[in-house]
This record gives sequence, structure tokens and C-alpha cells, in this order.
Amino acid sequence: MSGHDRPSLPSPAAPARHPRSRGGLWRLVAGPVIWAVHFLLSYITVAIHCAKTSTADAPLDGVGIALWTYTVVALAAIAVFGGLGWRQHRHEQSPLPHDAATPGDRHRFLGFATMLLCGLSFVAVVYAALAIAVFGTCR
Repeated sequence: MSGHDRPSLPSPAAPARHPRSRGGLWRLVAGPVIWAVHFLLSYITVAIHCAKTSTADAPLDGVGIALWTYTVVALAAIAVFGGLGWRQHRHEQSPLPHDAATPGDRHRFLGFATMLLCGLSFVAVVYAALAIAVFGTCR
């Protein structure tokens, strides 16, 4: 057997290709941050409005429109980030669970965690908006 007849050694497998996730951790916390901002804006807006009125049963007439606008914008933004998380989670249709120590599985796991946190944040925003619908006054 001459030096030219040696079988070639297999090359190391290339890692699974996955898109570069710019801001993957920022996407992960986007849902809870949007919920927190919605919560603060809503309660600060109501606190200022109710501090300016003299009665405890003052209606939230004009403020209610702002509160519902905050809610719609927050829900839409959370849905966008949740969709991005879903897309990242389903990248290359790999089977569950995403628990291997590979870059691709870490990428998909971050997408899954993003999607779950956005779902939780969506419910939290809806729950906070129920206070607007139920009370409607400065009580």
C-alpha cells in the first residue's frame, strides 16, 4: 500500500447551520419588558388622572381610550415577539426536545423560551386590562 492509497479520514461534521440570532436574549425578555411598561404606563396614567379629580368615583372617560391604546399596542408587540420566538423554535423542523449541547439546539431553545414568556406576558397584559374594563372609575 503506497502513501497515495490510504483511505482518507472522515472530516469532522460541520455544525448544523442556524441563522445568527442577533439579540436573542433581548428577544427573550421582550415580552416581560413590554408587559412591565404597559403595567407602569397604565397605572401611572390612572394615578395622575385620579389625583387631578376631586371624587373617588370619577370616570376614566378620556383616560380609558389611552389605556386601551396601550393595551392594543402591547398585545401587538408581544404577538410579534412571540411569532419571532415561534419561528426561531421551529427552525429546520428539528424534533423536540432541544436539549443537546449544540448551537442549533440552544438557538431553538431560546426561541421556545421566548415564545413561552411572550404567552405569559400576553395573559398578564389581558389580566391588567380587565381592571380597566371592570372598574372604569377611580375607585
